[in-house]
Amino acid sequence: MSVVVVLEGAGPGRFTVAVSPLAELAASLHVLSVHGHGHHAEHAPWAREVTRTAPAAFRAGLRRFSPLWTALRWRGFYTGLERTERVAGPPAVRPPGPGSDPGLSGSPQSPAPSPLSRLPVDRFAELTSYSCASGYHGYAFDRVLHDPGQAASLRHAASGLPEPHLELAEALLRDPEALRADVLAFIDLCRPVFFAALWAETEPHLARAAHLVRQRLADDGPAAALAALSPSSVRLADPPRVVFDKVHHVVITPARTPVLLIPTRYGAPHLVVKNEPGLSPVVHFPVDGPVVGVTLARSRMLALTDPSRVRLCRLIARQSMTTADLAHRLSMTRPQVSRHLRALRDLGLVRTERNGRYVHYGLDLGAVERIGTDVATALQY
Repeated sequence: MSVVVVLEGAGPGRFTVAVSPLAELAASLHVLSVHGHGHHAEHAPWAREVTRTAPAAFRAGLRRFSPLWTALRWRGFYTGLERTERVAGPPAVRPPGPGSDPGLSGSPQSPAPSPLSRLPVDRFAELTSYSCASGYHGYAFDRVLHDPGQAASLRHAASGLPEPHLELAEALLRDPEALRADVLAFIDLCRPVFFAALWAETEPHLARAAHLVRQRLADDGPAAALAALSPSSVRLADPPRVVFDKVHHVVITPARTPVLLIPTRYGAPHLVVKNEPGLSPVVHFPVDGPVVGVTLARSRMLALTDPSRVRLCRLIARQSMTTADLAHRLSMTRPQVSRHLRALRDLGLVRTERNGRYVHYGLDLGAVERIGTDVATALQY
């Protein structure tokens, strides 16, 4: 499965880079909800302190509304909630400045999402239903408040997920206006509890990241700029496109609909792609993304399943050796040893040292030790 961004006919002007406090709020709420499961270990001390000192109303809201940010990120946290016509032409919006967010009003410290209060209730219900069901494929929720079949489909999907997915779905079907008011009240509560301080610290980092992406778009073009957002990206030709290795399949065509790129600090290592029907696509990318993608992490694990290669690694883990010495100790030919060493070196697991006319090979123990962490991080990406 993958997210494919088809770049044919799409120049830098088809991409807007924005810093969004509301999107960063979603990322930080995700950390607060999942840190107890071993996710986002780098932010765990911060998350524990926030939840420990937060008022009971905040902790209750963090649980009640968690389906909006745990797995499928709620579209309400992103700009461009109005339906768009997917036609060719110049971007509908002018690229904003480094610290602006075209979907917010008020000060940057206030993540009050005014577009949500103006959103038609049926559209609010449709977008919220996707988060309650934790997916898009196979679902139609455009009339979920009026069609008993769609409501039943939502209940069925939510019932198979951990609570409070079904609780939130039932509240939505019962009184969507009241639920929206509750969500807005919780978002407003986040500001004094933790977000004002977090945003003051985080916004400069995001502004610098957004500036760098704008520069790369202008200097190197969309393909290079997008590929640099993820270690699990691949650039392909005919047609030109960038493919992100994700667990869902999406095709995005910026030539038809402009794309919004938003950096995140608390969202790392996740790269989130939003592409709901009728809305402009959004790519929420980590500022400090992982170095190793899922493909490389998997290849490193597979490389160490070969018994001969494991024996070789055990030898060079203790001391560096030449190809000839390894061939003698392993009862293998030099070409066989060279093939194993080349594979391990290409994967970044072996280092080389030249001493005169000899080349010694050693196991990069740091890279091997990181395999478990790299795999865990890549699986979250």
